[in-house]
Amino acid sequence: MNKKNAKKYNNIKLGISIGEGVISFFAILAFVYFGFSKELESYLRSYTENQYLLLLTFLFIIGITTSVITFPIKYYVEFYLEHKYELSNQTFWKWIFEDAKGLLVGLVIGIPILLLFYWVMLTFGSLWWLVFSIAMFFISVVLAQIVPIIILPIFYKITPIENEEIKKRVLSLAEDVKMKVENVFQFDMSKNTKKANAAFTGLGKTKRIILGDTLLENYSADEIETVLAHEFGHYKHKHIIKNLFIGTLSSFVTFFAIASLYELSLTWFGFKEITQVSALPILTVWAMLVGLLTTPIGNIISRKFEYEADEYAIKSTGKPEAFIETLEKLNEQNLGDKEPHPFVEWFFYSHPSVAKRKGRILGILE
Repeated sequence: MNKKNAKKYNNIKLGISIGEGVISFFAILAFVYFGFSKELESYLRSYTENQYLLLLTFLFIIGITTSVITFPIKYYVEFYLEHKYELSNQTFWKWIFEDAKGLLVGLVIGIPILLLFYWVMLTFGSLWWLVFSIAMFFISVVLAQIVPIIILPIFYKITPIENEEIKKRVLSLAEDVKMKVENVFQFDMSKNTKKANAAFTGLGKTKRIILGDTLLENYSADEIETVLAHEFGHYKHKHIIKNLFIGTLSSFVTFFAIASLYELSLTWFGFKEITQVSALPILTVWAMLVGLLTTPIGNIISRKFEYEADEYAIKSTGKPEAFIETLEKLNEQNLGDKEPHPFVEWFFYSHPSVAKRKGRILGILE
């Protein structure tokens, strides 16, 4: 794929994402403003007075309706576009099956959190944001621990890697950052996509290093080593701990802002109680607006961490040329935009563009 195709692919996805966001925002606003949410709640109350069942039914109807309306867009972005640009290995029914698995896992995790959220709101009133923020901190820690051992195996076959050379290099890198690693794993990423990736996942005893089979099959030992050194760079610079701290602080501030704006705006739409089910979509409206402020801030911090991990990768391996080559290859294989518009990169990108990463590395070497 050439540079022109990569830019077109990314611009299409970005344009659709922005369009969906804008339409969703005004659709939710109209749903509440014109009284449709009140009518839906009133209709459902004729069947049940249980607040929790009412909430789940209310959201289920909205979710089903939204899914039906947005399915053509979802199909275009996730299936058609990926096949058009030769990135997907999925058949249509395989795509449906994987998406259904994702939905079920999301419901198993999401419904209890949703019920907990509503219970907190009913119990603690205006202080719900504080209690829920604390609860979400502990939930996020638990989820981080179970992802590699329970959730990921639902979607991928995860096995210890057989390449002893790669394993040896990984263990050497781990020793350098004083990280205990018992084994290195691979997962069958190729069943869904031609893209390549590697990552750290898990927390504490469930910590795992996982490599996509597409990475192992298409990259040299030196190239894979630099990718992993980058990941170890995050550990060396304590980015995991920093992100946990930043994420927790951000969660408290964000929930406080959303809760305050939500309560302030209730009367604008004719509501009196924060726990009224038909008023809850207003939370989403404010969450989207607050997100416009928090997203670029989070991405600025994330890009800073990526630069630090890049620097560690080239210094720990002594192979800057291999790392630059790997960045170029990964960008091409994943059809990334090498030089996105500066504003797009500033607002949307959690990682610096390849052009900027390469420029920063060359600057360090001078």
